[in-house]
Amino acid sequence: MATQIVMDHRGDSRHFFERTDPKGLAKAERRFKQLTDQGFTAATRTAGSELKVTRSFDPTADETLFYPRLVGG
Repeated sequence: MATQIVMDHRGDSRHFFERTDPKGLAKAERRFKQLTDQGFTAATRTAGSELKVTRSFDPTADETLFYPRLVGG
């Protein structure tokens, strides 16, 4: 099971999907596109537990983290 974690001003939300489920996979890809279009940065966790920024949906990633753009003021 793969996870998409969305960080925002309220905390985080987790969305789980099975890579073998075409509907779940399509929904996860739509969520990826929607969030990145809204300005969220997407990163996948590497084997060494480091985060690597990604610009495209990776259906093989175990975990994708989305965090909002920082706003200075």
